Amino acid sequence: MARLRLARLALPLALAGLLLASPGCTPASETATVVRVGYFPNLTHSQALIGLSRGDFERALGPTTRLDPKAFNAGPSVIEALFAGEIDLAYIGPNPAVNGFVRSQGEALRVIAGATSGGAAFIVRPESGIDSPDDLSGKRLASPQLGNTQDVALRAYLSRNQLKTTEQGGTVQIIPTANPQILDLFRRGEIDGAWVPEPWATRLLLEGGGVLFLDERSLWPDGDFTTALLIARTGFLQDHPDLVSRWLEAHVELTLWEQANPDEAKRLANEEIRRITGQALPEAVLDGAWARQRVTYDPLTATIIASAQAAFAAGYLDAEPELSGLVDLALLNTVLADRGLPELP
Repeated sequence: MARLRLARLALPLALAGLLLASPGCTPASETATVVRVGYFPNLTHSQALIGLSRGDFERALGPTTRLDPKAFNAGPSVIEALFAGEIDLAYIGPNPAVNGFVRSQGEALRVIAGATSGGAAFIVRPESGIDSPDDLSGKRLASPQLGNTQDVALRAYLSRNQLKTTEQGGTVQIIPTANPQILDLFRRGEIDGAWVPEPWATRLLLEGGGVLFLDERSLWPDGDFTTALLIARTGFLQDHPDLVSRWLEAHVELTLWEQANPDEAKRLANEEIRRITGQALPEAVLDGAWARQRVTYDPLTATIIASAQAAFAAGYLDAEPELSGLVDLALLNTVLADRGLPELP
């Protein structure tokens, strides 16, 4: 009798195994296309923070696609992951994107949309005596990372004002330091100022007692310059244009929603920052940082080129960059046209 019961159990189990093995019944996890996306737990990557937490991108990609998000802390590490084939899409600053494009001789990646404009400032200690560019001589200044977007902006600003860094034989010392350490150095009076992205600019103002020397928006036409971009690995873009289009549809929808609902958007972005880092931004910091940036799907191509030229002038690129093909807005413009929105040049 025991054998009979086992035989009866074995039959439906065997049939279930055959059904699972058949092409039409393969589990979704085995057939799903995996989309691996990189982003930072920063306000300037708000579309990624909100879209991933609410499931906007997951819904846009559909049930046959599995999303694999990866949080990063620095642009160069995103580029290395992309070079290794570990990232398909990423939110990233313009300078790492340009560096990756140049290093790969234009092969590795494409800029497919913008994410954020603005959101960077030059903050100084009131005791530093810095009231004009002439006062920067002999001062110790910080930037977040050697060769990063704000580091390049600071060096370009010094050059425009006929100032040289100490490594160039000049009088201005630049100390590339991670943002949390910049705040510590600023509080202790060990640096005179720093060119940093948000929310660190606002934190230097509120928590470090600093004063605003320069909002970087004042240096650009109409106050617009790219701070964060959406890039795609070239191979992924070529193999899965349908998935990239769906991602862009969600990205545009999120951008328009954030523009219409700024209070809710910054709250949701801050909640996701707390989930990832363990600490949310204080409300005053959140409000100040959000006010200095603007979400956009426009990559502001002219400012990418200007930033790349500044990186070359600062010695971070071996040759003047050839950026033909870096920005590919074909899919984005199709998405915009479908929504009745103006296409981008």
